[in-house]
Amino acid sequence: MPRAKSDGSGTITFTLAIGAARQICRLTTTFQTDKQAFSYLHKYRTEFERIARARLASGELEDGIVVLSML
Repeated sequence: MPRAKSDGSGTITFTLAIGAARQICRLTTTFQTDKQAFSYLHKYRTEFERIARARLASGELEDGIVVLSML
């Protein structure tokens, strides 16, 4: 599981390991609690990592961060 932290509003920030490099990713959810948001990230982690890698490869970054939203 990537290291992740929350800002308290359902937005989770985590790092994606790409070889020796790390990429910051931000997942915005509609959940009210951190526990729900973390559970959702954990459940769909593989899918979010796949999407994040594809967005990184295509250069879809906002201020150097891969921005993701709920599936």
